Amino acid sequence: MKSVTTDALQETLQAGTDDVLIDVREKDEFAAGHVKEAFNYPLSELEERADSLSKDNSYYIICQKGGRSQKAADYLHDKGYDVTNVQGGMDNWHGEVEY
Repeated sequence: MKSVTTDALQETLQAGTDDVLIDVREKDEFAAGHVKEAFNYPLSELEERADSLSKDNSYYIICQKGGRSQKAADYLHDKGYDVTNVQGGMDNWHGEVEY
């Protein structure tokens, strides 16, 4: 399974990418602050919503600390998606946060 640090993700986002960032925290956590480019797919809903994701895209998966994102990345990887887990999650994010 691929993984990336939050600093490396921030560099990738600043450089511009077609890859999609998915935040798997619950809706209230997402609303309390998230990476501007992130889409919210809570882990509790991921199984039922995964089919709406295109397998033509690559995805970065983030959560608060890295545990839920690892579970989500494993699940999506097993379904054939190109995913990268973001190590350390929002706890290690030093970039801009949107509310």
